[in-house]
Amino acid sequence: MFIRPLIRPFAEFFRREAASGIVLMLSAGLALLLANTTWGVARYFPAIWDLHLRLAVGSHVLDHTLVEWINDGLMTVFFLIVGLEIKREVLDGELASVRQAALPVAGALGGMLVPALLFAAFNRGTPTAGGWGIPMATDIAFALAVLQLLGPRVPLGLKVFLTALAIVDDLGAVLVIAGFYTQQLHGSYLALALGTWTLLLGLNARRVRSLWAYLPLGLVLWYFVLESGVHATLAGVLLAGAIPLRIPFSRTELLRRVDERLALLRAQTQAPAADPRVISEELEELYLRSSSPAQRLEQQLHAVVSFGIIPLFAFANTSLVIAPAAVRGLLSPLGLGILAGLLLGKPLGVGALSWLAVRLGWAALPPGVRWRHLWGAGVLAGIGFTMAIFVALLALGEQSVDTDTAKLAVLVASGMAGLLGYGLLRTVPASPEEQAS
Repeated sequence: MFIRPLIRPFAEFFRREAASGIVLMLSAGLALLLANTTWGVARYFPAIWDLHLRLAVGSHVLDHTLVEWINDGLMTVFFLIVGLEIKREVLDGELASVRQAALPVAGALGGMLVPALLFAAFNRGTPTAGGWGIPMATDIAFALAVLQLLGPRVPLGLKVFLTALAIVDDLGAVLVIAGFYTQQLHGSYLALALGTWTLLLGLNARRVRSLWAYLPLGLVLWYFVLESGVHATLAGVLLAGAIPLRIPFSRTELLRRVDERLALLRAQTQAPAADPRVISEELEELYLRSSSPAQRLEQQLHAVVSFGIIPLFAFANTSLVIAPAAVRGLLSPLGLGILAGLLLGKPLGVGALSWLAVRLGWAALPPGVRWRHLWGAGVLAGIGFTMAIFVALLALGEQSVDTDTAKLAVLVASGMAGLLGYGLLRTVPASPEEQAS
């Protein structure tokens, strides 16, 4: 009973991400349908996202369109989850040691560099050359949704590899957004943002574990980052870096306390007047003391982000009218660069650098994973959907023919990558253990 709450986040991760990918597909499909249907709603649906919402606190006024509130506000919570996942994997997960991290890091580097180079080759000297970051990232929810369709044919090691690769991809995307898609900087707000972040880090250093000490300051940090010219979503990553991940005692001490508490609970259970509510409260207290603030926040927000914020982002940003100009744009340097980057660059980059890392002895294939599995994962890494569209909005602007072309190219490439990756992994012979199951 006690162990289940501790392992639940890990046991549910793949199932939740896969389910989120399915919801994401439905949201994007519905948005495209409403934007292109012959019903009267098609005339008004894209305009809904241009409605202005105004928030005033004293003399400070924030006036943004609905889609801007989603992209700059709600997506900050998504990047908070991304930051927490990166921090967890680097400190305690698949990226915690050089040997563990070598394969997904190598694959992710190849999966970022080769698509960016292919895009740059197609768009050299054009006004869209700045969109080289579009085909770099992987949408882990979509990719794991495809793996889920394959059931037990896919070894757990491949899911872990693809998840770690996508997390490194996300880190790369965060750095690209911060370094290359930042507007004109405002020094005073940037200094205030850095001061707020320093205060958050100070709370961590003093081992303050209450989330209520971090979240209000995180909101202040978001405002300062928004006004500084750096993209506001990076405030989520900065906040994640400041929230404590470590528990306040060693694993040995944790096990000792668990044994003591369980012995007390057994004694209470055997007593004639044992109160189930007291036992439940003891278990809850034990769970809270054995989990870090970062773990608790990630668990509390994961469902909100996976089934609320990300589908809403997809619904708002894929409501494009598929006009002839956007379709013709698929054969433009912009469209071809995105298609080539996601469909060719991703599998080539992931596969080639992963092979090189293994060949040089820096890494080893996970148990049960074959090279055809890895190439299939490389193809699935071409599902760039959420982050690719996000970078396209930053690189090309939120409303332009080029933006519509980029969105359509991302959707086409992501759909093709999903189908091709599924087909390739479907052809991998099942191991004897999988056949027995």
